[in-house]
Amino acid sequence: LELTLLGAIWGGSFLFMRIAAPDFGPIALVEVRIVLGALSLMPFLWRARRSITGALWLRLAIVGVMNSAIPFTLFAWGAERAPAGIGAIANSMTPLFTALVAFAVWREAISMTRGIALIVGLIGVVILASDRVSGSNIMLAAVAGTVASFCYGIAANLTKRWLATIPPAAAVAGTQTCAAILLAPLALMNLPAAAIPLRSWLCAAALGVLCTGIAYALLFRLIARVGAARAITCTYLIPLFGVGWAWLFLDEVPTATMAIAGVLILGSVIVSQRASR
Repeated sequence: LELTLLGAIWGGSFLFMRIAAPDFGPIALVEVRIVLGALSLMPFLWRARRSITGALWLRLAIVGVMNSAIPFTLFAWGAERAPAGIGAIANSMTPLFTALVAFAVWREAISMTRGIALIVGLIGVVILASDRVSGSNIMLAAVAGTVASFCYGIAANLTKRWLATIPPAAAVAGTQTCAAILLAPLALMNLPAAAIPLRSWLCAAALGVLCTGIAYALLFRLIARVGAARAITCTYLIPLFGVGWAWLFLDEVPTATMAIAGVLILGSVIVSQRASR
């Protein structure tokens, strides 16, 4: 139930971005999201404050940029232009990119099965980007989501190697705090000119408190109870909920192209995860 709840929450983040991004703009929306997420997780950072050195703060800042500032902005930019399901499906590439970065930079072994899975997943992205039924900006949104997932893959590897000395929840709080500070100047330069409707404010609050703060706390609770390998399978549920919420609340009917791309990407991720185990 908790695993399904986590998939539903993170799948819902694409719905919230789809609603709020046109009113806030992607950068301002992401700044609100990261600030609220950082505040939600601040107690974890406060408890671990004595173990965080100056050098560690620099690493937290780099991971914060790669894990929050850049990918959140790319997903919000895509959500402003294309159906919410596009970003949710592209997000599924994260585990494959994590393995690819580990292989390319740190020479971690990658099996033939995982290599084939990566190629199949990329084919799925190409098919997703070719969907013209849902609008002319689908390709750009799919590319933005894919680049965001690649950033997640880099951040996952850096987190594993750089931030193992502090509690995971404190690490997330630290990266969110640094990302909020670094993104603030850009957000101030891109403040929305018009008044923001209450619905968009509520979606921005949900992105920060629910999809960032509460979701990460729930993830670490799951990791402690069932292990990382099982907890991360929520990745399989995110695109299903992302597409489903958009269909239910925004009448964004999934197309055949989205379904085919989703099957290819999710199938490749599942095969890759099984091969890694």
